[in-house]
Amino acid sequence: MPLRVAILVSRYHERVTGRLLDGARAACREAGVEDAGVDVIHVPGAFELGVAAEACARSGRYQALVALGAVVRGETPHFDYVAGETSRVLAEVAREHAIPVGFGLLTTETLEQASARAGGAAGNKGPEAAQAALEMAGVISRLLGPDAQA
Repeated sequence: MPLRVAILVSRYHERVTGRLLDGARAACREAGVEDAGVDVIHVPGAFELGVAAEACARSGRYQALVALGAVVRGETPHFDYVAGETSRVLAEVAREHAIPVGFGLLTTETLEQASARAGGAAGNKGPEAAQAALEMAGVISRLLGPDAQA
């Protein structure tokens, strides 16, 4: 059965998340996942990544999920709530559904730091998240069998 991957990407900070997405798609291609096997699902912001991941996991269509977003610290505690809850929910989805969720949620102090991690001086975390999810899909398949997530 060909591998199916959902890439969940926040539209907030789209200049950053668009580069994360480009990197994640390239990593999927390099790993042999056909473009037809990758669904890109846009959500309004990082906080919404969790509910989208839950819906994808429940659908049974995917063997791997990749969550991409950027949360930049501001002057209020908003950063802590969004980054913390999004991280928690993504981990919960992975654990409860035994589906890998590549964690490509940037949590930075500045937009410049986020840009540096989305294809700038600090690399691109999009392909790293996709590679981790794809590798874990193989691990889970070996441990539970190829039909365990369906």
